[in-house]
Amino acid sequence: MGEALRRWGQPQGLSVWGRPPPAVRPGPAGLRGLSSDRHHVLKAWIAAILWLIVIAIESSAWLSAHNTSRIIYPLFHFLFGLDWEHFERWHFFIRKGGHIFGYGLLCILLFRAWRETLPVSSGVQWTFRWASIAVLGTALVASLDEWHQSFIPSRTGSIQDVLLDTCAAIGAQILVLLWMKFFLR
Repeated sequence: MGEALRRWGQPQGLSVWGRPPPAVRPGPAGLRGLSSDRHHVLKAWIAAILWLIVIAIESSAWLSAHNTSRIIYPLFHFLFGLDWEHFERWHFFIRKGGHIFGYGLLCILLFRAWRETLPVSSGVQWTFRWASIAVLGTALVASLDEWHQSFIPSRTGSIQDVLLDTCAAIGAQILVLLWMKFFLR
């Protein structure tokens, strides 16, 4: 009876001492059946997949240059008094900046996902293997994105954008390496 009273009120799957047995260790969010390591892997891949969904939405006709200019031009005209000719240059740089940011972030998220999926035993924070897989994955997504856009009448697929996106991925990996080297000692 004393054993039953001691166990009453403890979360299911915990031993008498309050520690989870090795096979049923809940993750940080309380997901039963997932070890802490698998929980981190799942979180990393969910973040990368959600960002891939954002890229797929941006690749649609809804966010073509014509449609984004209808929203951004009135705002820039009101705030800065830009006429259409000056706005077109800004619009081009805003859209290309979106490529750099979007694909740089994708590369960082893929790097994080591969780092969680393919860990190394030495506790290293950055490896060429994780970085190269992330850059190649980003280049593949950029290629598929531009190929998809070539079938949409209001969009154009461009090899220059694939190169820009791949350069953004390489730049993101350089920043990750520098961050890990100088700030995470």
